[in-house]
Amino acid sequence: MTEQNARLGILMMVATTFVFAVQDGLSRHLAAEYNVLMVVMIRYWFFAAFVIAISSRKAGGLRAAATTKQPLVQGFRSVLLVAEICVMVLAFTLLGLVESHAVFACYPLLIAALSGPVLGESVGWRRWTAIGVGFIGVIIILEPGFGVFKPEAIVPLTAALMFALYGLLTRYVAREDDAQTSFFWTGTVAAVAMTAVGIWFWEPMTGPDWGWMIALCFTGVLGHFTLIKCYEVAEASAVQPFAYLQLGFASIIGITIFGETIRLNVALGVALIVSAGLFTLWRQHNLDRRA
Repeated sequence: MTEQNARLGILMMVATTFVFAVQDGLSRHLAAEYNVLMVVMIRYWFFAAFVIAISSRKAGGLRAAATTKQPLVQGFRSVLLVAEICVMVLAFTLLGLVESHAVFACYPLLIAALSGPVLGESVGWRRWTAIGVGFIGVIIILEPGFGVFKPEAIVPLTAALMFALYGLLTRYVAREDDAQTSFFWTGTVAAVAMTAVGIWFWEPMTGPDWGWMIALCFTGVLGHFTLIKCYEVAEASAVQPFAYLQLGFASIIGITIFGETIRLNVALGVALIVSAGLFTLWRQHNLDRRA
């Protein structure tokens, strides 16, 4: 990988995190006015159309993209991701963007902790120490025992656990299926699953909100497109640390657009979580290089 490719990959990751943060802001607005399941369903209709269009242009077309030896695992991880999105959007309406993302930022640590039992990978004491530090950060954010603990904070923590499991299952299916197949299943199966559930919660939308919904669908497609391009030009280990910028962008949107605030304990907790997460990524990068 050349230095130029690394720089381009980093720029693409920064662009991706910004687009996804805007998407989160749009989701927060729409989910506050309409049912979460309906909002995610419409978003996935557009996402599925994008996935089908991309897959049809690859070698072998849709048949090759859909072919897998692991249909049950592929189907489960696809439904798991869309369910995680529903839970996270619900968190936005309960806690706002700042605190939801602050708690959700622990998902790389959950991936590291679960990589042993799920994938059989070895997790050394250094990474276990980082995981412990990160969860101290989560506890600081949640403030249990101080009389101000919000049960709603469990919602983004649940989303983080679901996303971590999705990430691990994605690595698991990658042993047999290529990225094109996983991408196809992620979009199409989830769209079908969301339609089966979300169609029962349909609500009429106003004209302006249809504009916001179209913007939400556009950011979803654009974000995945830039993410695909990012991983095409650069190694994941080089760009993954910059994924934390989504927390910063989402916090800016939450503060400036929705009038949210950052409490001191949230700032301290995030600092611990992000530091531990970056150490975990750096440690994994070193292990991969040695291997």
